[in-house]
Amino acid sequence: MDVDVELLSSKSERHRNVCACGLKQYFSSGKTIFMRIAIIFLLCICVVISLPVISQAEELASVDELAQGRRIYLDGKLPSGAPLTGVRFGSSVVSGASAACASCHRRSGMGSVEGDVLVPPITGNFLFSPGGDQHLATMDPRVSKRFNQAHEPYTDTSLANAILHGANNSGREMSVLMPRYNLTQPELKALTAYLKQLSMHWSPGVTDDSIRFAMVITPDVDPVRRNALIEMVRIAVNQKNGSTMTAKRSGGKRQHMVSAAEMVLGTERNWQLDVWELQGAPESWGEQLVTRYRSQPVFALVSGISNSTWQPVHDFCEQEQVPCWFPSVALPVMTESPYSLYFSRGVILEAEVLARHLLSQKISPQHLVQVFRDNAEGRAASQALTQALAGSTVTIENRMLKTDGAAEDSLRSVMNTIQGSDAAMLWLRPDDIVALDKAKPVSGAKYYFSAELGQAEYAPFSSAWKPSVRLVYPYELPEMRVANLANFRAWLNIRKLPLVDEAMQSEAFFALNFLTDTVSEMLNNLYRDYLIERAENMMNKREGGKAEQETRDRVALGQAGELERKHGAMTVDEGARIKISSQPGLANRSHGTTIYPHLSLGPGQRFASKGGYIVRFDEGVKDRIIAESAWIIP
Repeated sequence: MDVDVELLSSKSERHRNVCACGLKQYFSSGKTIFMRIAIIFLLCICVVISLPVISQAEELASVDELAQGRRIYLDGKLPSGAPLTGVRFGSSVVSGASAACASCHRRSGMGSVEGDVLVPPITGNFLFSPGGDQHLATMDPRVSKRFNQAHEPYTDTSLANAILHGANNSGREMSVLMPRYNLTQPELKALTAYLKQLSMHWSPGVTDDSIRFAMVITPDVDPVRRNALIEMVRIAVNQKNGSTMTAKRSGGKRQHMVSAAEMVLGTERNWQLDVWELQGAPESWGEQLVTRYRSQPVFALVSGISNSTWQPVHDFCEQEQVPCWFPSVALPVMTESPYSLYFSRGVILEAEVLARHLLSQKISPQHLVQVFRDNAEGRAASQALTQALAGSTVTIENRMLKTDGAAEDSLRSVMNTIQGSDAAMLWLRPDDIVALDKAKPVSGAKYYFSAELGQAEYAPFSSAWKPSVRLVYPYELPEMRVANLANFRAWLNIRKLPLVDEAMQSEAFFALNFLTDTVSEMLNNLYRDYLIERAENMMNKREGGKAEQETRDRVALGQAGELERKHGAMTVDEGARIKISSQPGLANRSHGTTIYPHLSLGPGQRFASKGGYIVRFDEGVKDRIIAESAWIIP
């Protein structure tokens, strides 16, 4: 949401600053005394005429009016504190948050789709712009060529008639889903003032020909993973820029077209990417982020990675209203968030999947030992599992490893206390899994590990441990995801990029692909709230469409032996031919484009994957895993 209550005074302040700069400049020049007097006189006139034409009290009242309109629009709350009320279907009363304009027209004001009902944009541009100044929005994510309907600009009077009586500016009755509101004239004036400025200007980070993004990397990330992510994302952004309209206008060769509207309207922009590498303790990250942002605002944070807490980054995004677009983190923030989108709930999801699995067994373990590091993700994961098993017959014993010292000694001490009838959940990263070699598994005990933390089937378990290991596995099973990740792996191969971390790299690949598609569908309506809303609306359709397209490509590949890929900004360049028909499983049907079996979002949803498996290693087959459970959605 782009609301600036200081807007009323900013213009006159800028005028005064310009005049002051003029005085300073001319006093330092070599003008004669008479010329200086004349210039001072003129500049003084400039200062006088640039003063606000309204008094300070009136200016504050206008700011307050905007705030009142905002509460009505977003929260359904009147200035008096009473709930906003309206009538639908002639007699059905709605009030409060359910009556708020944002419940249908969304925070951005750009509208929404509810079944077969298209809720139109009601921002300042779409309501009040002159007839010749046409603003377009792609309305229905199921029908990419359906746009908002053109209409004559509203006036304050015709808008009041629409809000109070349900008649549009042509005099036709509006949908019965649109409430006929009960508003006084001052309340109506406040709401109108808010609508006039709503999403009127692009969000920070956007210019006529560019959009700036940033990727955040916290200092705890392994250098190998860090370097792999940075190189991959920079190559992807450069590739995207090499095939935009602006590149074509400057002599480049266009290699993709996401939407016809984008091409006709010329709304494509170059991407600029900043890499924000944080330093020091998490307590200092918030200040670092704000400093970078103040120096160079960005439209959104894209991808990113952390091996510890993401809380300071999440808080920064909520504070500055900057979208946080699918970072690779094991511990996303669980609090309600308008601006942060995640792949899953990470270790919190794993804890709840394991609890559901344990409680569904005919004979549940009576005693569970949790082993974890004394860090943010370890504490959060153990607390989540403890909470999920609360009220059951399972008793829980927590064993916290030291944050420093010899991991082998600490693990050996903990593991020696586990009995054959126990279950153990070990929230360990690869370095600690290696240290398990000094502690042997106890016969009869059930050992569960986090696939999120341990790098799934690629975790460094010894041959002595593998038969006893069970993974809480939030990803699609490997044999099923071969088709899903075929394009991702081909993209890496063409660029000779190493596969360092399949989960992290495939997540980044999806994040950038999905961002490209979403920004394309936004056309020229580059508002941050709208970016989040488009993601909510588009993900299901986009994932299904991409999967079908990739399946058709593989069918054609199987018939012809090779295929020129031209679909999407991050798929293989035009002219690059990939011989992948010999790779097993590529004829299978894609069900998605990520390491997850299915991603979906809806209004207000912030976690795209909702479940997981319990899996074990297949004896005698390296890194092969077998599902012991169905897909579990806690």
